Amino acid sequence: MAGSRHSLTCMSKYSHTTSPYGDLEEVLKRAATADRTVIMTQINAAWTKPGSLLDLFFESFRTGEGGVAKLLDHLVIVTMDPAAYEQCQVVHPHCYFLRTSNGVDYRSEKMFMSKDYLEMMWGRNKFQQTIVELGYNFLFTDVDVMWFRDPFKHISMGADIAISSDVFIGDPYSLGNFPNGGFLFVRSCPKTIEFYRHWQEGRYRFYGKHEQDVFNLIKHEMTDSIGISIQFLDTTYISGFCQLSKDLNKICTLHANCCVGLGAKLHDLRNVLDVWRNYTGAPVQEKRAGRFQWKLPGICIH
Repeated sequence: MAGSRHSLTCMSKYSHTTSPYGDLEEVLKRAATADRTVIMTQINAAWTKPGSLLDLFFESFRTGEGGVAKLLDHLVIVTMDPAAYEQCQVVHPHCYFLRTSNGVDYRSEKMFMSKDYLEMMWGRNKFQQTIVELGYNFLFTDVDVMWFRDPFKHISMGADIAISSDVFIGDPYSLGNFPNGGFLFVRSCPKTIEFYRHWQEGRYRFYGKHEQDVFNLIKHEMTDSIGISIQFLDTTYISGFCQLSKDLNKICTLHANCCVGLGAKLHDLRNVLDVWRNYTGAPVQEKRAGRFQWKLPGICIH
């Protein structure tokens, strides 16, 4: 259940109410479930071109099992430039243009750990903070995450934050797990709002690090100081290239993490979808026999 509505306590450099591209709260209201939960992803123009990541992302939902395609009704696509916003409107009903005032051109691919990449990641983090301050729960998914089954079934009702794992060590509540912010569920409540404030402060405490590294650095102090409950998601179900689940009967999502470059991600994810399509079209007995495996090695997947 979503937390109570909280008013914004600090305004970011992002404009939410004056954008000609649609009011944020209106978009959230249209997309949200009854308990005020939305799914979010973030894209720029490079990822919306025909045959690029957004197409693969949508295809994964549409070829998924267990009604996962219906979750698209609750997806908000946050766009970083006008071209991405215009393309989003062609293919999806819930689009939001996140205006920035930092002078960065977000249309092109941003290389990992470049200055523009860090600006984009920390801007995304600040926007997520705004969502929980507005009283909405969210599941953020990178657009290079393929959705095959409903992942909400693996998110504990007792978790304030549930985050995917680059490396999962077996205990979902052990702080020894290695988090990945590309798949992140957050409940709106005072504790998560406080967590985000400290997370943003960590940008300056640990200057030059991206938001995922800062999460890893503050997770111990935040569980101790504000009692936040963090669940690290099992890579058997919420998987990625870093620690690959090879059981197609269990996997819910697959993230092209531990993979640098748009071309490499596209190559390997197309192979992933080829295997998934063959799997979904096979007789039940073949699925149960575990005869389907990912195409290995790829450029990144191994």
